[in-house]
Amino acid sequence: MKTFTIGSINNLPEDEKRRIYMRVIPRALLERFHLPAADSKRIRNFIRFKYAPGTSDVEMYLFHEEHFPDPVLYGHLTDTLNGQIHILLYILNDPDSPRYNVDNMPDGRETKFGTLCRNLEAEQAALAAKLAPGQVRHGLRMLPEATATFERFIRSLGHSIYFVEPLYYHNAIIFERYGFSYQEGRRFMERIQTGFSEGGDLLARLDNSSTFRQPAAKDSIRLRSWAIHDGILGEPFTNVTMYKHLGKSAGVNTCPNVAW
Repeated sequence: MKTFTIGSINNLPEDEKRRIYMRVIPRALLERFHLPAADSKRIRNFIRFKYAPGTSDVEMYLFHEEHFPDPVLYGHLTDTLNGQIHILLYILNDPDSPRYNVDNMPDGRETKFGTLCRNLEAEQAALAAKLAPGQVRHGLRMLPEATATFERFIRSLGHSIYFVEPLYYHNAIIFERYGFSYQEGRRFMERIQTGFSEGGDLLARLDNSSTFRQPAAKDSIRLRSWAIHDGILGEPFTNVTMYKHLGKSAGVNTCPNVAW
């Protein structure tokens, strides 16, 4: 079977590469929002791609309404150095939920989801609304369908493994529970678990010195992620890369017996 990379797909004719990338869209997502079928011409009113020839990445935006500000699905994929598929970002937004502007400062500057700068007022509101770091809206709770669809997409390209870069701590834990293992960062994750465990060095820093450093974070993945986003580690959450073999679960669990 021929193996495709993002770079090779981007060099294909427009209709062909659109057809291939539409495989990333879960059918259940189209059905939920009563959108046209993936192979119809009308779906083009709701989806936007960035995939220039000669590049090795693709961005996709699926909207449930043509002029809605946020997509219900955003994906950013690229190639690894050896031609494997790497997910840089994958977001499922519930458009019916309130929006929290954690991605923009009050003056309009982008925060890059809080990695460049932080809109603290918006983050505090998102935290109170039980969102995780980086979320502008509640999720759609469709990750099982999205994962199954994405793995079929990967298999259709001739691959048996794919990679992902979790932007936040809670993302990494979710990926663990979907069968991913670590290419890089497992010791970092284990150190975080030790720090939040009995006698750990991070517990004393859950001192309510900010809204994001609640003592309850000891026993909550989501609240831990907020504390880490707030700098409790003394370093950013970076250099974590994970991978998944299709149809296999690695069984990794760096955060046992901790609730969401």
